[in-house]
This record gives sequence, structure tokens and C-alpha cells, in this order.
Amino acid sequence: MIILILGLVLWCGIHFIPTLAIGFRSQCITKWGEKKYRMIFSSTVILAIILIVFGWRATDNNLVYIPPGWGGHLNALMVLIAFLLIAAAKSTTNIKRYIRHPQLVGIVFWSSGHLFANGEVRSLILFGTFLLWAILEMVLINKREDWLKPEALPLKAEIAVVIKGVIIYLVFLFAHPYLFGVKPW
Repeated sequence: MIILILGLVLWCGIHFIPTLAIGFRSQCITKWGEKKYRMIFSSTVILAIILIVFGWRATDNNLVYIPPGWGGHLNALMVLIAFLLIAAAKSTTNIKRYIRHPQLVGIVFWSSGHLFANGEVRSLILFGTFLLWAILEMVLINKREDWLKPEALPLKAEIAVVIKGVIIYLVFLFAHPYLFGVKPW
């Protein structure tokens, strides 16, 4: 469990730097340059993910609550919505006209869905942490920055996002047992 928690602390810590430690981030970029800062940031995120995956797999799955029978079906739907939102985050889409932080909202859907489907301690720690982190990130970003609603786009912009989101969903659906040791179906 320590490895899981260490990975989550690393994930949250590195992601809170651009939100809470803007001056520190600027100092790092000035000292190292933008490219090196991004490389260190990305490497730290990858290390955090590795620690989270190995920590989760190594942690006992002691049950805290019994998830509802429909929890797995709701999780599948919420994860699909999450991947559609995550695909929209890096795309030109009308979704951004209605959802300011599609990637973070996607993480809220992803983590919430998993809490409906999993009732063991390790899942509560993992998905609960991601849920709280994503909500806190949105609140902090909203306090710091004004939001300018993007202009409307043609409907065809949404088609690419849906295709991308569904492909990502299917890849993770089939890779899930190999990456995380759990069959989602």
C-alpha cells in the first residue's frame, strides 16, 4: 500500500505545481528551460503511474463495501464518457463550450465509475484520491483564471472526438487485464 500511496502523492504533487506553485514552476523553467522542465514533469508523471499500478497490484484487496450489482455497468458507461471527455480535452470541439475542464471532468467520471464497481480498500484509495484531486484542481484553476467560452464549431468537429474517445476506450478495455490485472467485463 505504501507504493500505491507514494505514487498518488507523486502524481498529485507534480500536478499541483502548475496550479499552486506557479512561482516555483517559473523558476524551474528559467533555470532548466521549458523543454527540460516538461521532460522532468513527464518523467515524474510516468514514474507516478508505474508506482500506482505496481502499488495497486501489490495491495491486498480487502473489501470495505459490496458494490451494487449494476455498478459494473454504470462504470462501463462512465468510463466511456470519461474517455470521450479526455479525447475532447486536446481537440477542437464544442464540448469545451460547455465543459471548461473536459480532462478533469473525465477523471471525475472515471474515478467515480470505478467507485461504483469496486469496494476494496485499494480502489477506495486510488479512485478516491483521483476524484478528490480532479475536483480540487478544477476549483483551484477556476479561482486563478477567468474562462473565455470558445466559439461554436461545426458539428463535424465532434465526430473525430467521438471516434478518438471510443478507440481509447476499446484499447483500455482490452488491455485492462494485462495492465492492471483485472478483467473489466
